[in-house]
Amino acid sequence: MSAELIEGARVILDDRVEIASVRIEGGRITGIDVARDGAAVIPARGRILAPAFVDMHGDAFERQVMPRPGVMVPVETALLETDRQLAANGIATAYHALTLSWEPGLRSVDTGWRILRALERLRPRLTAENRLQLRWETFCHEAEPLITHALAGADRPALAFNDHTSSMLLHPDVAVQDRPFDQIDPYPVTPFDAPRFRKKMADQALRAHILPEDYVALLNRVWARRAEVPDHIARMAALARTHKAPMLSHDDSQAETRRYYRGLGATVAEFPMHERVFLAAREAGDAIVLGAPNAMRGGSHLGSPGAAQMIARGLCDILASDYYYPAMLGAMVRLHADRVAPLPVLWALVSLNPARAMGLADRGRIAAGLRADLLLLDWPEGQAPAPLRTWVSGRPGYSALPVVRRPEPALGGGPNA
Repeated sequence: MSAELIEGARVILDDRVEIASVRIEGGRITGIDVARDGAAVIPARGRILAPAFVDMHGDAFERQVMPRPGVMVPVETALLETDRQLAANGIATAYHALTLSWEPGLRSVDTGWRILRALERLRPRLTAENRLQLRWETFCHEAEPLITHALAGADRPALAFNDHTSSMLLHPDVAVQDRPFDQIDPYPVTPFDAPRFRKKMADQALRAHILPEDYVALLNRVWARRAEVPDHIARMAALARTHKAPMLSHDDSQAETRRYYRGLGATVAEFPMHERVFLAAREAGDAIVLGAPNAMRGGSHLGSPGAAQMIARGLCDILASDYYYPAMLGAMVRLHADRVAPLPVLWALVSLNPARAMGLADRGRIAAGLRADLLLLDWPEGQAPAPLRTWVSGRPGYSALPVVRRPEPALGGGPNA
């Protein structure tokens, strides 16, 4: 892999933004403001050079697999297209939030196996580093063989504990943000003839490609094995600990829920739903993840705490793409414009901090010796930024730069720290 020198960009470093040149060779950053030493020069004056994004929870790939409700396309085609979208949006490392559920269709274990096998076959052809977040529905015992196989693989996945079953059956008098700890008994269950519940079941059945009455019957059978769930959670957590896989819990609404999963080794709180969970997670030193669309849009579409507010209060460490890959860059734009924090602090939310939470010590910042996962941006002052080039371990993963070297454009310097 030939050496390149990205010359004269405004570089987002750990604690500042400064004009510098970054040299890369052999997949690594070999120096900042060092001699060219035979490297090919990439003129970057007037551009922004930043660490590429590390996305620890993205499920936008589901819309490639199922572009319309009930309509699925070949998995390899969907994943190749997803990979192109990742690179074009500056994402060098992506954890696909692969839901492993008891329901048929898109989020079934069968579909999970197809996606896992396709990623294994496609890995040599992919641009970004495509990993998995095993987004495990805790009532889905059938997922254990897949989880066991994935945890033993070369690209260590993350394991996220989800309980959308209890959430789905929550009594309508209880706000989802106040949902009690999943394992309390008795749990406040909705009447099955409630109009809101029936509408929800019809929507879920459409995704699962079965009739609503069949979906409700299936849900009843799954709920009947509730007593088995705690032991199964403990077994999966022990397996993840054996493989030193990072673990997360999803949509916690009670401090008790966060404490339970932390006790199993899940030290990442993903999308907490109430302030008490944020405070409990911060007190314990857990990493806290929110959605970049929340930050980009200025609030949660579910009524959960706003990302910008939580970042300003020191209660959010990581932003993930969630359901929209461009949101990682969009969140940086909105948060920077609103002066929530200096740009290097904001950028750590989408690069260094998720890398650390996932145990990836070789990426997430621009420093000599680290992986050359980089993002070059055209970001004129006061305008929307556009990715110009993404490097993944030094490889040019995406480029909108001209092939032939031309005079450097007179562009604005873009945001300052």
